[in-house]
Amino acid sequence: MEAAALPIVVAIPTKNEAENITSTVRSVLGHFAAVVVVDSDSTDDTRALAEKAGAEVVPYTWDGGYPKKKQWCLDNVHTGTDWLLFLDGDETPSPELIAELRRIFTVPAGRTLRPAAFDIPLGYWFAGRRLRHGYTIVKRALLDRTRCRFPEPDDLAAPGMGEQEGHYQPLADPVMTLTAPIEHQDLDPVRTWFDRHNRYSDWEAWLEQHPLVREQIRQAKTRQGQLFHRAPFKPLVSFGYAYLYKRGFLDGRAGLDYALAMSFYRWQIGLKAREAAAAGRAAR
Repeated sequence: MEAAALPIVVAIPTKNEAENITSTVRSVLGHFAAVVVVDSDSTDDTRALAEKAGAEVVPYTWDGGYPKKKQWCLDNVHTGTDWLLFLDGDETPSPELIAELRRIFTVPAGRTLRPAAFDIPLGYWFAGRRLRHGYTIVKRALLDRTRCRFPEPDDLAAPGMGEQEGHYQPLADPVMTLTAPIEHQDLDPVRTWFDRHNRYSDWEAWLEQHPLVREQIRQAKTRQGQLFHRAPFKPLVSFGYAYLYKRGFLDGRAGLDYALAMSFYRWQIGLKAREAAAAGRAAR
């Protein structure tokens, strides 16, 4: 006898995820109330592959303002179901996570879950290898749309993010952390990781020049994110945290590569921020 579908809608925001989308859709079909790919004008076969795999496909075009893409999903995608699980186009829930969700969402009729959102750890893959150490990534991915909302900081003039919400968590209270992971396995070549983080560093560097907006972002981060937000010498701190404190060296070459990549990302942010500051002084 098949288990009933969980009372959760899976929303998968995409843009050019043809390499990954089929496995993502197949991993959730049958387990959840609905699976919806929210696609931003992909120029590859993302939409066709998602439909073939069994997902509902909804087009999305950003209007340049707020709400951005994930909040738009909360406001518009299968609004008859309160709970929504966000997955990237290269993510799949582990079997352990689906089992954990079944335990949590098996509640007596008439009762509601106390948490407004759930933080879920990521099983992170880098350059083709599953990292076992060296990182701590937790994603606030499962939301009760009636009690959660993404912040709307004054960052629309910032480069780098576009239609995506920035690197902050949706606002929710209370929040519970699950134990089983979402597997984040990107099949694209590693250069795409550097392409994305080059854009992200543009946004982060812009924030360094706009301290009021930076503070808005800081308040919407996890406690760990807030602490790192204030840390000096971020490239060195990032490398030491990932490679030494979190024992990334136990992942061999992949652990070293990831720690260096994250340190380089933090270095990019600092260098771009200093360049922008110097240009501002020269213009005065």
